[in-house]
Amino acid sequence: MLSELKLLDATLHRTDTQTRMPFRFGIAVMTAAPHVFLKCRYEIGGQVVTGIAAEGLLPRWFDKFPEKQADQEIDEMLQVIRQAVAFARQAAPAPAFDFWRQVYQAQVAWAAEQGFPSLLAQFGVTMVERTLLDALARAEQCNLATLLRENRVGLDLATIHPELKGRTPAEFLPAQPLTKIIARHTVGLSDPLTAADLTPENRIDDGLPQTLEDCIRAYGLRHFKLKAQGDVDLDLDRLRAVAQVITAHCGNNYAFTLDGNEQYREFPRFVELWDGIQANAALSAFFENLIFIEQPLHRSVALDPAIAHIADWENGPPVIIDESGAELSALEQALQLGYAGTSHKNCKGILKATAHRCLINHRNATENTNRYQMSGEDLVNIGPVALLQDLAAQAALGITSVERNGHHYFHGLTPFPQQISQLMLQQHGDLYTEMDNGFARVNITNGELNLASINAAPFGVGVEVPLDGFEELSLLRKNRM
Repeated sequence: MLSELKLLDATLHRTDTQTRMPFRFGIAVMTAAPHVFLKCRYEIGGQVVTGIAAEGLLPRWFDKFPEKQADQEIDEMLQVIRQAVAFARQAAPAPAFDFWRQVYQAQVAWAAEQGFPSLLAQFGVTMVERTLLDALARAEQCNLATLLRENRVGLDLATIHPELKGRTPAEFLPAQPLTKIIARHTVGLSDPLTAADLTPENRIDDGLPQTLEDCIRAYGLRHFKLKAQGDVDLDLDRLRAVAQVITAHCGNNYAFTLDGNEQYREFPRFVELWDGIQANAALSAFFENLIFIEQPLHRSVALDPAIAHIADWENGPPVIIDESGAELSALEQALQLGYAGTSHKNCKGILKATAHRCLINHRNATENTNRYQMSGEDLVNIGPVALLQDLAAQAALGITSVERNGHHYFHGLTPFPQQISQLMLQQHGDLYTEMDNGFARVNITNGELNLASINAAPFGVGVEVPLDGFEELSLLRKNRM
């Protein structure tokens, strides 16, 4: 019998973080961002259990309206969290999936009334979802992979994908979570590639690698994520420079993805970039190791059959959606249009991603192909909670190569009290290693992350994270300005 959950109370804490170097992606450059922790106390099968979730509030991703100020976007991210918590308080006691559906459906209706973009609105739901999965794993004394594979959450796959009627997650998910993943290193649009790109003004002396070539040497990288900015000529120049560094240090032992970051609103314009790649001998050879292209078209047109002619692209590469994956039906829409799959980020939802992973694996098995893909993508995740929970989900879903960038743009766990670093080093000494200043940093060795301690924890995090000293925010709903 499935355990029922009831939300008893919740708290929300905030701290501010600064990057060690600017992260330029799409239309945005990030140098600082708030980081929030949501703790929810549930009654589960007669037990009272607390679950936690965390996320950096990164403007210009959930809602890409350039006219909005960053502070407004952050306020809206906080508002969707508050609203989801309010709906969770109102939800009737139910197994995890049914509880989640109550919150999800209420948030969908509210967001439509308020004019919030779906991706932004559902971010609030995912924060609640992560706390309930954490609490349920603790109550069930198992890890996230077991919760999902044994379907202790009560996930009805057919509710999201009707063609999976009568099927169960155990038929599609790995028998065991992955013990390691390949770290796919993000090369930001303004990241220095070689020592020649460093100047006295942009050089960082903090003990961590800064240039792409230094990161390859230090971490043993072999998977990469490259960024496009929507200008064909600039994109081709940047890709040539990046390709030269990667091949110089990795030979042919590399793979990569290209992130379009929604920078193209017309499909022919993006095809022009691809044709330019194929016309250049060095780039054409480099792109033989391409895994897929991610979301080149803006979300407003990416699922429009009149614009997204992916299926008609003769000899085109695999293309997946990312920012367009807000709605439950988005993956099926994308597959019908010729896309090869979708991405997973915890901020887009874990139960939804589980159903998507099952559909992708089902389609591959039915069609005897490996065409359909689910990628693991980042949102500058850092510990002590968000990164670990993301890795736990990627391991449970069997995603072998996952974009990782938080360790590159932040100086380890220095944004948080040193006590948190010590806890991570004690409990997650395979994932973290100590820096000279006593703080912890992510330990990437031979291009991989070790997930043993992640999988040993209920939902990635094996310690109780102290939130002393962080600002406690009101969870009362505030009217939208």
